[in-house]
Amino acid sequence: MSSDQAAPPEERSLHVVGDVHGHRDPLVAALAVAGLTDEAGDWTGGDGRLWFLGDFTDRGPDGVGVIELVMRLAEQAAAAGGEVGAVLGNHEFLLLGAHHFPDEPVAPNPRTYEELWQLNGGRAEDMERLTDEHVDWLSGLPVAAVVDDHLLVHSDTTAYLELGDSLAEVNAEVSRVLAERSPEYWTDRMRLLFRRGEFLDPEDGPEAADRVLGQLGGRRIVHGHSPIPVVRGVDPWNVEGPYVYAGGRVVDVDGGLFFGGPCLVVPLPFAEVD
Repeated sequence: MSSDQAAPPEERSLHVVGDVHGHRDPLVAALAVAGLTDEAGDWTGGDGRLWFLGDFTDRGPDGVGVIELVMRLAEQAAAAGGEVGAVLGNHEFLLLGAHHFPDEPVAPNPRTYEELWQLNGGRAEDMERLTDEHVDWLSGLPVAAVVDDHLLVHSDTTAYLELGDSLAEVNAEVSRVLAERSPEYWTDRMRLLFRRGEFLDPEDGPEAADRVLGQLGGRRIVHGHSPIPVVRGVDPWNVEGPYVYAGGRVVDVDGGLFFGGPCLVVPLPFAEVD
C-alpha cells in the first residue's frame, strides 16, 4: 500500500476512554502513555481512532477543559487521517439541561435541572465557561456508534431500545430531543441513560446484551457509566484494566477515575475473556 493511501479501518488502531468527569490532567497523561498525544495533549496518534464514551464533566475540576481537549483532538486527528469521536452520557444531558432550562423541575422530582446537576457533581465554574460552541458540539454527538463491530455506548442498559428500533433511529431521536429542547421530552430521554447494570445478571445479562446487539449492531458492547470498582467490589486503586463479562459480550471501561481509579485508555479489540 502506498504512503498516500489510508489504511483500511480494521488495520488502524482503535482506543476507547470511559468516564473522565473533569479530570483533564490524568486524561492527558493516560493518552500520552498510549501514544495518542504528546505531553501537552496534542494528537500524535496518526491515522488511529479514539472514542470517548461520555461523561466529560462534573465531579472533577476541569470539565470544560476536557470538552475543549476532545474538540481539539478531533480536529487534529482528522487532519492527520485519524479519528476522534464521542457518544453522549447522562452527565452531558444533565449539563445541557441545566444550561437550557435551569429552573425547570425534573418531574416527578421537585428539584430543578440546576439543582439535580449540582447534586450529581456539577461545577459552577464549568457552567460559567460553557460557550455556544461547546453546546453545539455536544448537541451534535450521537448516543451510540458501531466501530469495528463494537457497539459503543455510555450506559450499560437496554434503555437505548426504547429510543428506536435501529442505531440510526436511536441517534435521530436523541438529535431531535437535543434540537427541540423541550424539558418534558428531555427528562424522559435523560432518565433512560441513568439506568445501569442490566447486563450483570449471569442468567439474564447475556440475553439482554444480545437483544441490544441484535437491534443496534456490533458483536460486543463497550460502555462506561458503571465504575468497575463498584461493579466488582474492589478498591479503585486495584483496577488494572477493563472488566469483560456477560459471556464476553460486554466490556466495562469506566475505571472510576473520579474516586481514585485509573483513567483507562483501552485498545480494541480487548482480548481478555471472563
